[in-house]
Amino acid sequence: MTPTLLLAVHGTRDPHGTAVARALAREVADRGETPVRLGFADVLQPDVGTVAATIDGPVVVVPAFLAAGYHVHVDIPDQLARAGRTPLPPAHPHSGPLDDPRAAVITDALGGDDRLITTAARRLRQAGWRPHDAVVLAAAGSSDTRALAHVADAAHRLGTTLPAPTGVEVAYIATGHPTVPDTVARLHHRGHPRVAVASWLLAPGLFHQRLAHTGADTVADPLCPDAGIADAVIARYRAATTRHPAHT
Repeated sequence: MTPTLLLAVHGTRDPHGTAVARALAREVADRGETPVRLGFADVLQPDVGTVAATIDGPVVVVPAFLAAGYHVHVDIPDQLARAGRTPLPPAHPHSGPLDDPRAAVITDALGGDDRLITTAARRLRQAGWRPHDAVVLAAAGSSDTRALAHVADAAHRLGTTLPAPTGVEVAYIATGHPTVPDTVARLHHRGHPRVAVASWLLAPGLFHQRLAHTGADTVADPLCPDAGIADAVIARYRAATTRHPAHT
């Protein structure tokens, strides 16, 4: 029994952002490795649990999130549980949960995969980043300290990829401090003639639209569409099925 890959995305009222999510699901499905379904953690329907309830057999839920905050730790497991699924983290000690047709293994979020850092650096270069520009990594933000730590780690990894003069600073678009406009203004005040913003966002939507009004000299596009993101999704799926092989 091959587990179905259930791609869990946040959801947005921006139709372009929703189209990008659907395109990512199609690209993963086109790899031919496993059946792929798409569910939304918030904003749109069907939610992750509703989709899981229509699938026969076990599922591997891959959260298409750049950091694991409330949606990954609470919303998605709750939706799965309400659908009669047994949500399991990727490192659950059970020897063979994918033998259980109700099982739903939830993988790590995508942001820890270095392919996303490569994509973020490429998007920044495409937007006109120059080697001496100060760089800000703009993330949506979260009240979950685990998610904030994931973003800080991503900024550190991006800083090892780009020769930014001050490293890469973290700033937030919606939740958390410092905000992107405040960080851009502070860097300009410190004497940096140009500030570039790397978008730590998967798809276009309201959050990315806000970045156009932050005072930055360069704003990169979101990470999707990019083949590396689909590769990261497949890698999460493979890791989960390797840790949780079904008995034969």
